[in-house]
Amino acid sequence: MSTAFSPALSTVYQDALARNAGEPEFHQALHEVLESIAPVLERHPEFIDAGIVERLVEPERQIMFRVPWHDDSGTVRVNRGFRVQFNSALGPYKGGLRFHPTVNLGIVKFLGFEQIFKNALTGQGIGGAKGGSDFDPRGKSDTEVMRFAQSFMSELYRHLGEHTDVPAGDIGVGSREIGYLFGQYRRLTNRHESGMFTGKGVQWGGAEVRTEATGYGTVFFAEEMLAARGESVDGKRAIVSGSGNVAIYAIEKLQQLGAIPITASDSGGYIVDETGINLELLKEVKERDRLRISVYADRCSTARYIEAGSVWDVPGEFAFPCATQNELDGHDAATLVKNGVRLLAEGANMPCTPDAVETFQSADVLFAPGKAANAGGVATSALEMSQNASRQRWDFSSSEDKLREIMRGVHHSAFEAAEFYGRPGDYVVGANAAGFKRVADAMLAQGVI
Repeated sequence: MSTAFSPALSTVYQDALARNAGEPEFHQALHEVLESIAPVLERHPEFIDAGIVERLVEPERQIMFRVPWHDDSGTVRVNRGFRVQFNSALGPYKGGLRFHPTVNLGIVKFLGFEQIFKNALTGQGIGGAKGGSDFDPRGKSDTEVMRFAQSFMSELYRHLGEHTDVPAGDIGVGSREIGYLFGQYRRLTNRHESGMFTGKGVQWGGAEVRTEATGYGTVFFAEEMLAARGESVDGKRAIVSGSGNVAIYAIEKLQQLGAIPITASDSGGYIVDETGINLELLKEVKERDRLRISVYADRCSTARYIEAGSVWDVPGEFAFPCATQNELDGHDAATLVKNGVRLLAEGANMPCTPDAVETFQSADVLFAPGKAANAGGVATSALEMSQNASRQRWDFSSSEDKLREIMRGVHHSAFEAAEFYGRPGDYVVGANAAGFKRVADAMLAQGVI
């Protein structure tokens, strides 16, 4: 990975590497952002004088704690919990909780750093944070998940609040987990503070479209990119990775707009359904029954299951990586380009490695970075916070219209910033520069804190 920064940025980067040793995902996110914001700093030397970048790359607060709980056999289990509250210049900390065996401090830090700029791009007045645990909810009973969630929240609750830090769900944290976490928060605080958690059930303070928002928003962003070139998604084959919340609802919106998504995947392999994914069957397998993606092929005569392998070997005009970080590397990118991909939108957080991004951009593939393309989830979370604060409830259609408008604004900000800073069509530079400028302006106004 190149480190051809200006001397000032190079010093910040090297210091951050030394201070955060052994955290490659965070290093990767740092490099991408610092490389992108150089033209902003050239135009705004006051940001350098105020030490904005030095402060921005250091979290305001990092919380790590033990989470003990009993499994159904009565055995005591111990996991580790995290919350990295990265930056609150624009508003209360906002970002999801991830429950997955791969979660560690470096992963949470990278996600929280990305969240700063993603949240800034939405224009919703929210800061950046992320959290989670190395707990794996897969295969656990409801009571085991409840015991873990209650133990986790018994420590974290003291750091949360609707004006302080507002978590949401992420990988491994769906409506079941959010319900248990919110219930324990309510129990400990003796307050029904709806605005301190988003992604709640609609019947107890949640927002319509929140479940669909990240997947829908990714497709809306892709739609805006294509519209800027006078194109549309209609009739195009789409390759989608993942089979969780983001992937399912990206597939749903693609189908509604006339595209033909033909794949989904999990850690064991992937399916190809040339007739187009049967959305109801996918939801049945993954959301209702919580089974492996291979079961889809068992229940569908038009689908085939490929164990292991790479979903990116399947040809299609559009690609939507919606699984996890660094799932798509340079080799995969070269295969997609060879097979004629014309657009890639990141539904997950940083699913493409740096060499994959370079391959796409060199081949003039429209590339939408996650901090812009998947901002729909947090944007709708902010809408949920607004509804909680005003005790209103918007219907599905109104909420979806608001989401589409926010994603249109995110695209406009990234597109215009790329043009302004001399990199037209480069949505990576555009998203990072636009998000950074908003946060830096707020940090400058608020003094050295």
